[in-house]
Amino acid sequence: MVSSNKIAYSISLPTRPTLTLTVEEQLCQLRSSGLATSSSSSSISSNLVSLKNLYESVDALLQLQSTQQEKNLDSILDGSVMLLDVCSTARDVLSQMRECVQDLQSSIRRRRGEDLDLAKELDAYMTSRKKVTKVIRKCLGGLKKMQCRNYDDVTVVNVLKEVEAATLVIFQSLLSFLSGPKQSNWSLVSRLMLIKRVACGAELNEVERVEVALNAKKIVDAQKPLLALEMSIQDLEEGLESVFRALIKTRVSLLNILNH
Repeated sequence: MVSSNKIAYSISLPTRPTLTLTVEEQLCQLRSSGLATSSSSSSISSNLVSLKNLYESVDALLQLQSTQQEKNLDSILDGSVMLLDVCSTARDVLSQMRECVQDLQSSIRRRRGEDLDLAKELDAYMTSRKKVTKVIRKCLGGLKKMQCRNYDDVTVVNVLKEVEAATLVIFQSLLSFLSGPKQSNWSLVSRLMLIKRVACGAELNEVERVEVALNAKKIVDAQKPLLALEMSIQDLEEGLESVFRALIKTRVSLLNILNH
């Protein structure tokens, strides 16, 4: 989880404490939004926007950074590569999910009526979901390893460490949302778990709503949740794309510092 420790402001230039304070304030706002508990697409999209803004402030801070902490910044640079890899993987996952959802929607529209025989299309959807979930689980495992990395307690590096930790939590929330409930492919246990959650009035996210509708074999009823999921994916894609660009910009700034 993201540390709640205060970040020191002992940076030499007058503008640096102000920039550091700005970054910490943005981090606090992200923490207060419930990083680890964000499960809806709207909250995750909002966090992605905040994360992009956070990295813009980080980049401004790095523009004033000297080469005195080169050794410490080098470890942050390694972390930036991993974050870019995770972000790229998440973008690919979103793209695959969007295409799969659109294909299923197209099949439903082409074949009107209550008794739609879309067994082949449903199998294709579930096969795609299974592949996506496998990629996500592997990616989540990589994120857990990143959280175990250690850094020297240096002011600017400590700021960047906090930013990295917040990024990891947001990426975990995003990937967990996309993977849906922890379940084996349409098993009886999975059905019972989803039915129980619905019966208890539990709030389901967009991915889960689609799975509930498809699991109930009421294909027509799946049209609405599929459309909602498609719109959510598009919002997440836009947010993730802006974060990806911000990550690249931050990495370039780090490289510039280390190469001077």
